[in-house]
Amino acid sequence: MRIFDPHIHMTSRTTDDYQAMYEAGVRAVTEPAFWLGQPRTTVGSFRDYFDTLVGWERFRAAQFGIRHHCTIALNPKEANDPRLAGVLDLLPRYLVKDGVVAVGETGFDAMTEAEEKVLIHHLDLAREHGLPVLVHTPHRDKAEGTRRTLELVAASGLPPGMVLIDHLNEVTVGLVADSGCWMGFSIYPDTKMDEGRMTAVLKEYGTERMIVNSAADWGRSDPLKTAKTGAAMRAAGFTEDDVDKVLWRNPVEFYAQSGRLLLDEDEDVAGAATWEGNSILRGERKDQAPAAGGAAGGDGETA
Repeated sequence: MRIFDPHIHMTSRTTDDYQAMYEAGVRAVTEPAFWLGQPRTTVGSFRDYFDTLVGWERFRAAQFGIRHHCTIALNPKEANDPRLAGVLDLLPRYLVKDGVVAVGETGFDAMTEAEEKVLIHHLDLAREHGLPVLVHTPHRDKAEGTRRTLELVAASGLPPGMVLIDHLNEVTVGLVADSGCWMGFSIYPDTKMDEGRMTAVLKEYGTERMIVNSAADWGRSDPLKTAKTGAAMRAAGFTEDDVDKVLWRNPVEFYAQSGRLLLDEDEDVAGAATWEGNSILRGERKDQAPAAGGAAGGDGETA
């Protein structure tokens, strides 16, 4: 089973997670820009964070045989902080970089006027740069947030096929299915969707434009939920081709619209020992073969 996890926050995960993901079949990921738990107070902190997404995290993933992509945006939660308005001026610089495959994640968190204004700005940037856009739907008032999102997408002039509406559930999937946008589902241990509910949605709506991710952020989450969803699909009677479509071909098709997928890239940063002088290596491991795509490593700072 080959897996492209199209929405996973690897900044919050350990190198052990990368190793386990590779062993489960994950060969590519997309990491959307999001909040970091502790609220940021300056624009400069976003510049450093975006540099991490396009550089260090791509290097770290490659040590374990996984291709790393990212999406860039001012996330909805922090769109409400007026001190961070200048982040919007940074975005064009990053939206032209290799490995940046969409604008996102943008959308609604608390359904505020500020969030809507920033969402419209992101949709405009996606259109101007010819990039897909990844849209976050709110945890509360999800149906209303999804309806308003679809209204703004329609008004933006973006083709619906360039838009992925994420964090859907049984209440909101029908709205997005009728819109022509891609449908995203985050599979969690406790919240959002689980594997059983996801397979039921797939049985009802089919596999076209369906995107399944693990999200795997700061709370209780599981970076192997994509693989576990694949197993649940098989148990529910889906074919291997169905599983491959949902877990690989669909996310590849969506993000390929950026023209920047790195799946067949000649450059292999896994062969490099350091990134900007930093390494995840901890010396030769004679008791363990190197991790797929690079050397065995641990979590930490410069070796």
